[in-house]
Amino acid sequence: MLCACGAAPAGGGADSAAAAAAGAQSAPASATAADTPDPSLDQVLAGAWRTPENMARDPYRHPRETLAFFGIAPGRTVVEITPGGGWYAEILVPWLGAGYVAAIVDPQALPEGRRDYYARSKATLETLFASSPERYGQARVVAYDPAAPVFGPPGSADAVLTFRNVHNWRSSGQAEGMFKGFFDVLKPGGVLGVVEHRAAAAVADDDGSGYVGQDQVIALATAAGFRLDEASEINANPRDTRDHPNGVWTLPPTNRHDEADRAKYQAIGESDRMTLRFVKP
Repeated sequence: MLCACGAAPAGGGADSAAAAAAGAQSAPASATAADTPDPSLDQVLAGAWRTPENMARDPYRHPRETLAFFGIAPGRTVVEITPGGGWYAEILVPWLGAGYVAAIVDPQALPEGRRDYYARSKATLETLFASSPERYGQARVVAYDPAAPVFGPPGSADAVLTFRNVHNWRSSGQAEGMFKGFFDVLKPGGVLGVVEHRAAAAVADDDGSGYVGQDQVIALATAAGFRLDEASEINANPRDTRDHPNGVWTLPPTNRHDEADRAKYQAIGESDRMTLRFVKP
């Protein structure tokens, strides 16, 4: 099942404890930005162009804190992987301008029967960018083949961001190739920022819940050559029991549940999520 959300604590045992910070990094997207909030980001977050539906999710997605944790700032080249409907693009493009790159699946690289979803996703993002050329006109778009993903020239990006996508890549057998592509496009010292629905423990590759074990994501990144710099609980939700009948899609914003259960799932809110910052040595 595809999650077009693409982006957590509550006990994950060893998963929750995994956070290795080995000294300050002189990285293009430095962790020090977390301690120096950018007023221009606050202006963007309050922007009148943001849809009320998107702004209503800020308390769950914590964009200000998440982007600061990843060290994102104007003047850097940032690749967002599969932006979906553009929730983060609506923030990042006005803030970063020409530094923003949207990496989307190239529908033509897929068998004909699998193209429709990605064609619709591509059209949705293009519609957003075309709706306000003065605001989104500087955004760059890179179409990639999931079987051999390339997100730009080698060593050209300061940061790569992915929000709630890893479960899709694991179920389709593409996760290792995606993380290799992230490593290749980043400069030495560049940051990979990952937000993902967090399972309580490891899950099978074909698990249909949408959740992934935190240690499993760390293993994918380290196998590609990354070093875990720090793990954060910014996007944690201890109310999420992770045992819902339709997985993460039971919860907001998808709300795939019986109407009688609406109050129950609204009280839980969005999923418990890991937030991981990796560095390319």
